[in-house]
Amino acid sequence: MGDQWVDFKAVKAAVSMEMVLEKYGVKLRRVNETYLRGKCPLPSHTSDKSKESFGVDTAKNVWACQSASCVKKRGGRKGGNVLDFVAAAENSSIREAALKLQGWLIVNGSGGQSAKAESAATEQKESRRVEGKASGVEGNPPLKFTLQGIDTTHPYLAARGILKETAELFGVGFFPGRGSMKGRVVIPIHNEAGELVGYAGRSIDGSEPRYKLPNGFRKLDALFNLHRVTGEYVVVVEGFFDCMKVSQAGFPCVALMGLCLSEHQQKLLAGKRVVLLMDGDEAGREATKEMVPKLVQTNFVRVVPQEGQPDEKGKEELQALLAPVI
Repeated sequence: MGDQWVDFKAVKAAVSMEMVLEKYGVKLRRVNETYLRGKCPLPSHTSDKSKESFGVDTAKNVWACQSASCVKKRGGRKGGNVLDFVAAAENSSIREAALKLQGWLIVNGSGGQSAKAESAATEQKESRRVEGKASGVEGNPPLKFTLQGIDTTHPYLAARGILKETAELFGVGFFPGRGSMKGRVVIPIHNEAGELVGYAGRSIDGSEPRYKLPNGFRKLDALFNLHRVTGEYVVVVEGFFDCMKVSQAGFPCVALMGLCLSEHQQKLLAGKRVVLLMDGDEAGREATKEMVPKLVQTNFVRVVPQEGQPDEKGKEELQALLAPVI
């Protein structure tokens, strides 16, 4: 097991908390469109008084138990993501939890590879492909169309803490039209020259995958929002909403759209003063350890350790984290 490859980011993206709860047979009460509540199902929970201390935010794909005794038994940690939940449920490491989840995804009813597991394998293959290029990265070709009728005022964006002016700047919003992005919140992706090269579609109704990208799109050939970054400093985060929240707080920011830093992405960042603000989970910490030795060859690098995810934080909290280093 120790030698088996596991893509933490791909597993996190492929598995929702609702899928995990169903796997464990956990039934929770739906409070509203994006929040579930009920009794904590973890073995660390022993209190009979805390009847509804466990909550799940399906939009952010995170969970938390507010029971003091349960939190204490888990070393003061209130909650986390799907990997943290499985690790707590199985009393295992994060890596073991990721391997378990990955194993759930690999075999479907016909004994073949599921689309989610295939996505994880594809990202690994793509990483190796990009790293192996000697020169002349092809990149993603500019689109010959733009999606029309995008609603930048959709309630989902406000629920994620995205202001109207931020949504308008990034062009992100609900797409009611036709095609693969129908019914999703779409996020335009540009290359470093500002050319539109794709749309990411975020599911808002619980459907899978949570994020959909065009067939053949190469995440490792681009850095989300790089074309808007000026000056010597840049904050590097994992995801789209992380980037929007950090930008909204007043800092130049790009997103890797994953946990891997390719050779081409490193070249795009060359010469800048990089501030790494990855997720505070084990996967984010491991990714930071892998990226720092690469980046220090061409960049001045600062690492900002933090708990949780940047997109969960408000403007003041992000400013408190980043202002001292930028």
